[in-house]
Amino acid sequence: MTVRIGLIGAGGMGRAHLARITNELSGGKIVAVADINHDAAVSAAEPYGAKAYDSSDELINDPDVDAVVIATFGKVHAPDVIKCIEAGKYVLCEKPLATTAEDCIKIMEAEQKAGKKLVTVGFMRRFDAGYNEMKSVLDAGEHGYAMLIHCRHRNPSVPENYTTRNMIDDTAIHEIDICRFLLGEEIVSVRVDTPRSTSHRFEHLTDPLVLQAKTQSGVLIDDEINVNLQWAYSIECELVMETGAVRLGDQEKIHIRDANGNRNAMCQSHIDRFQAAFNAEFQSWINAVARDEHTGSTSWDGYAATSVVDAGLESLDNGGVEVKVTMIDKPAFYA
Repeated sequence: MTVRIGLIGAGGMGRAHLARITNELSGGKIVAVADINHDAAVSAAEPYGAKAYDSSDELINDPDVDAVVIATFGKVHAPDVIKCIEAGKYVLCEKPLATTAEDCIKIMEAEQKAGKKLVTVGFMRRFDAGYNEMKSVLDAGEHGYAMLIHCRHRNPSVPENYTTRNMIDDTAIHEIDICRFLLGEEIVSVRVDTPRSTSHRFEHLTDPLVLQAKTQSGVLIDDEINVNLQWAYSIECELVMETGAVRLGDQEKIHIRDANGNRNAMCQSHIDRFQAAFNAEFQSWINAVARDEHTGSTSWDGYAATSVVDAGLESLDNGGVEVKVTMIDKPAFYA
């Protein structure tokens, strides 16, 4: 079966998903695009012969739409995710699932009422080959249990409308989720420190930040969030176990050796670095929808990550104090 897909949000990320579904993946067809900006919806939909809608309601209620991708701003995710659930349609929602834990709980309540897992959160790193190899090494147990995870999330630059809050709720949320994925346990406390700021930041930014977190078993996670590095989009992760350590490679394809040294090209954007992971995530989702099955991260994963973000923001606002992560008991529905 061909899965007929509707997209809500015709910005850069949404358009990248339209292109990948059409040009790089199989089993999916773009049939509708919705955006509050009519011209944006039309221009995004036309190349694919899709319908253009001015509201998400129209798209979700279209009987020709089997499943929905949401690529709008995080603060408007929750209402549309809930409408998709109520319409009985699978939805892949870009992170964050919602910007408050309360909204995530509402989504989980709607999903449990529907009696079916319909929501996948766009944590594409779960589909990255490097992170999955790291998890396999840890799960094999040859080197004992995990003790530390060192993460680095470095961007060459960010747009002027990017805020210090976004460093946690839009950037570090990826490390928050992937560390939960690697370890298979929840984060229970968070602290955010503010080192000396770079002169390359916009004046309103506090950059870099260092987020430190502890898990249920006592694993210590540190995450450097450094978004005006100037020279690369560099994602690093090292998992330290009792008798060994495993880290992501530099994602290099070739090395050049000449009078200037031994060097390799560095990724310059998240699309460059995670294109293969995005493709694997979306192909897995399309295949699962065709089988009437859920795949990938769940609404609980979205809620857990947002709860950690909330604690991180509280720490940042209160001078770097350690803040306990507050969460509801995990519903059996998501066990």
